[in-house]
Amino acid sequence: MVLKLIMFCLVISVVYIEWASADGDTPKTHGYDTKYDNINLDDLLKNDRLRKNYVKCLLNEGPCTPDATELKNSLPDAIATNCSKCTEKQKNGSEKVTHFLIDNEPDEWDQLAAIYDKDGEYKQKYIASKVMESTVATVKNADGNEENAKNERNEQNNDENKNE
Repeated sequence: MVLKLIMFCLVISVVYIEWASADGDTPKTHGYDTKYDNINLDDLLKNDRLRKNYVKCLLNEGPCTPDATELKNSLPDAIATNCSKCTEKQKNGSEKVTHFLIDNEPDEWDQLAAIYDKDGEYKQKYIASKVMESTVATVKNADGNEENAKNERNEQNNDENKNE
């Protein structure tokens, strides 16, 4: 299921990239087409009309543009192969899209997950990773506060020693 979700994100990224790209014919390499890898996914994700049209296409609830069709056709392979044909940039883009949907558009995510993450496995792993990141940040912050407190005590001791 995690693979399916990652692949879904990859497909979404490819569609967004295709839509925004003015480039025409970048040749394909060993994996998925890279001609859309430099698209600004943040801008695309915030465009409600565009994002919703892609979601509708992927849900078979609306028409598909040619780039959305390519995304929709690539998604099953990307899910089945755990994005093995994806570039690092495509993998990162698919994660960005997925995380955005989970965090900001939960209704859209739930509809897509019903098809691509039926067991909720990807979302569970994503939430667990967020909890882990938060815990690590808290520990680092606590360590930093402890270190700062030690430094302050040392400075106070040095000041006291100078005054004696």
